[in-house]
Amino acid sequence: MATSKIGFMIFLTLFSAIIIAFTTTAVSAQCQGDLQGLIEQCARYVQKSGPQETPSQECCNVVKTVDVPCVCKMIPPQVERIVSMEKAVFVLASCGKPLPHGTKCGGKAQSTLLFL
Repeated sequence: MATSKIGFMIFLTLFSAIIIAFTTTAVSAQCQGDLQGLIEQCARYVQKSGPQETPSQECCNVVKTVDVPCVCKMIPPQVERIVSMEKAVFVLASCGKPLPHGTKCGGKAQSTLLFL
């Protein structure tokens, strides 16, 4: 039983990494900033599983380099399945780069995210 859970978690992690890698390539072509660094430094803070945590300084340093409204426009549904958009908005605000009210990030508008 434990072995199958571990196998599933490994599969989910690899699947997530593949989706994010393809998304990063497409987004990098159109949006400014260190998107690979964003994934590396901030992924743990925006995963659907686990508690909401204040992001690290390293995560915030990368967040400040990224054109977040541009990235938000390009988030595919596959990424929304593994990333909590509510946590992403929290991370942005915690890093001093909140989304403007009404910004659509993925499939939800920012105003909806803040009041869930």
